[in-house]
Order: sequence, then structure tokens, then C-alpha cells
Amino acid sequence: MAKKQKKLKPTKVPTKRQLSRWQRQEKRRRVIIIAAAVFLAGILGYVGYDVGYGYYDAEIRPLREVMIEVNDTSFTTGYYVKLLDAYTEGQDPSQVYYMADVASRQIIRDELIRQGADSLGISVETQEIDEGMEEIDLPDEEVYRDAITAILLSEKLLEDYFGSQLADTMEQAHIQVMLVESKEIADEVRAKIESGQEFSALVEEFSCDPQVGGDLGWLPQELMSDTLGDVAFSLEPGEISQPVYDDSTSKSVGYWLIQVTDTDEEKGIQAKAMLLSSKKEANEVKDKLDSGEDFADLAKEYSQHESKDSGGELGWRKQGDMSDAFDEVAFNLTSNELSEPVRDTSVQTTGSYWIVKDLDRGEHELSEEVKEALNNQHLSDWIKEREENSTISIAEARELWAIERVMKGK
Repeated sequence: MAKKQKKLKPTKVPTKRQLSRWQRQEKRRRVIIIAAAVFLAGILGYVGYDVGYGYYDAEIRPLREVMIEVNDTSFTTGYYVKLLDAYTEGQDPSQVYYMADVASRQIIRDELIRQGADSLGISVETQEIDEGMEEIDLPDEEVYRDAITAILLSEKLLEDYFGSQLADTMEQAHIQVMLVESKEIADEVRAKIESGQEFSALVEEFSCDPQVGGDLGWLPQELMSDTLGDVAFSLEPGEISQPVYDDSTSKSVGYWLIQVTDTDEEKGIQAKAMLLSSKKEANEVKDKLDSGEDFADLAKEYSQHESKDSGGELGWRKQGDMSDAFDEVAFNLTSNELSEPVRDTSVQTTGSYWIVKDLDRGEHELSEEVKEALNNQHLSDWIKEREENSTISIAEARELWAIERVMKGK
């Protein structure tokens, strides 16, 4: 029996009009796909630029830029960031701003030492640096190796260069000194010394900073301040100086004049204050205030507190913001009441009087402590001279960027 064949449906042939329409549709579809691909590539390219090149410009490139130059040697921002980060490790982020200048100065100082030592033919071996790194247990990074190198070079400069030039003896003065806050006290002390009272006992009673008073032993003039040195080497053995004013040496005492202008249970007190050098000066300024002179004008003229530029205005303060001596008086004042002078030994002021007694003077052997002090002084003077004769620059904008970078990581 013959197999029945399946009847095929006739194939429908598109008309020319239909073909033309389909071709137009296909063309539009290809154009849309290409356009979409180009748009997508643009988007990816933009994102790639933003993530790649944008990140590089914002985070990587600044680290490679030169921030500090010392003669022909340059240091990148990245180098500075590492050192500043090491200096402030484990500290509050606010300390970054305080240490920022310390870090840049250290980079400059260390490089001046390296360049100066090289000019003198003084160097350190790699093994010495490695041993120094291992002893302090530092990471093997450039900033730490440079720091160790500078320390080792300083030691060699002190011993081999400056130490070798130091004589065994030098003209020195054996003196006793006392620093007091006013001429009136200095005159009183001088009279007591001349009457036979012990200098050391009077230091404990009257000195405004016992740490810089008493028997200083034998010292060459270059280890004394200019004022003290001029006095000490002008006296004869056994002679006591007249009171000598010194406006540069700091002392650990000052006197507050405080006025509270407002109080608030939450904010504390709103106050203005002046920090004066001596009780005598504080009384004189208080008299001016009592007679009607302007607080702000007098603060700008006499105060040694940082608020002087704003006329002594401290703003709102709570207990603990200032010193104990300040708080004890300020938080017990009535509104607009002016305090009596408040003595405060936790502050530093300048302006005081020296009393000097020359026990002996002449050529004298240098003690080990004096030799060390002289060598350190000569090294500091040598570095300062090199700095004055060097070309040094710091890119401040990059320094600010570096500070912010370090703070972000804290």
C-alpha cells in the first residue's frame, strides 16, 4: 500500500513592500544596539576614570609629589605622612596639628645633619643602621632608617668632630643665682644676703623658679643666657650683683586679674582675664582698672595670656578649663566683680630679676657634664648655621593635605 504523502502548505512569499519594512526594522535594531553599546562603553569609561584616574589624582598622586626640599634633596608628601603618622601613633587626632611642624622640622634637621656630615667625611655603615633599627625594634622603612642614620651621625659628630676640638680647660665662673619676680623682692633678697643669710635658703623662700636657681657650679659664659653671662663675668669673686632685669627667661609663676561677666548652669562662666608677670604689676594694672581704664586695652598692653589679642576675653569656661588657682577664684566671683591678683604657679611668664653671686672665676677644668653641654650647643649652632646657608622649602598646601590624610587614619 502506498504511503500517503503529507500535503505541504505553500510557502508564503513576502512582498517587496514587506521586505523593505523588515529591512528598515532590522537596520533600526542594529543602530539601537550599537548606540546602546557606545553609551554603555561611555558609562564604563567614565566610571573607570572616576574610580581609577580620579582615585589616583585624589589619593595616590599627592603622596608622590615633592613637599620638602633641602638643597638638592627632596622629600615626598608620602614620606612626610609616614613620619607624622609614626609621631602621632596612639595619640588623639588633635595632636596631629601640634606635631605637624615638629615632623617637618625633623626631616629638615636630619637632612642637614646628613649633608653636613658628608661634607666632613663622616658616615655610618649599613650594619650600624641595621643594628640601630633592631635595637629599637623599628620597621625596616625609609623614614625610620633615615632617622636612625641622623642619630648615629649626630653621635659621631659630637664625639669625633666637636669633641675633638674641645679644650680640657676654659675660663669659667662659679656662681650662685636666683630668679625673682620683681625688683622690690630682689632688693630685699640682696640685703638679706649681705647681712649674712644663706643664699640657698633664700632661693627656697624667694625664687620664682627654684629649678633655675641655686649653685650652678663652674660654667663657661656660652652656656649661660646673654643677660646672666654678662652679669656673671663682670663680677669679682665674692661680689653680689645688683638686681638685673631679664625679659626673656621664663618663670613658673604669674598673677591673674579676673572678671566674670555672665554665668550659666550649663555653660559655666563667661570671663575675661589678664595674666601678669608679678604681683606688683598686677596691683598696678588693677589700680588702672579701678580708676576706669578699659580692660581690653590694658589686656592688650600687659597680659601674657594668649587671650590678650582679643582683649582678655575667654568666652565661656567650665571648671577644669583653666588652672586650679584660676577656678578657685573665678567661680566664686559675682557678676562684673574684679578679682584681686591671683597667684598661679602652673603658668609661665617672662620678666624677672636675677641676683648673682660670684664665688670664683678663672681658667678651670671642664666637667663631663659641661663638655656634653658644650658639644650639644656646638652641634645646634652648626645645624643652625647650615640651615641659614641652605635652600629650604615646604609646600604648605601639600602639608595641609598630609595632615588631613593622617587625621583620617586616626
